Amino acid sequence: MPDIHIERNHTLGIARARVVARKWIQQAEQEFGLECVYTQGEGCDTATFTRAGIDGTVEVTDTTFKLDATLGFLFSSFSEMIEQKITRNLDAMLESSPRGGTRLA
Repeated sequence: MPDIHIERNHTLGIARARVVARKWIQQAEQEFGLECVYTQGEGCDTATFTRAGIDGTVEVTDTTFKLDATLGFLFSSFSEMIEQKITRNLDAMLESSPRGGTRLA
């Protein structure tokens, strides 16, 4: 079971959702020092991210973003703070995207 689970519904469609996902990944690499690999699929894209003490995935579809992260011992005590920051960043990107708008899931 992941330590952090964030799920957001959106109305962007897959093309715009990919742009947001790649932007989020770029920001996460810079802010958190994560190594990310983005794999584009037919109906669902998957980004995996990792660094010492953090591993996770982001799944992107035409209507949803799902993020799951597992934290190591040192980061687990900061899970609430990390989740809040990720949520704020993702929500801001979704809101600022053309035809954005999110529905909390």
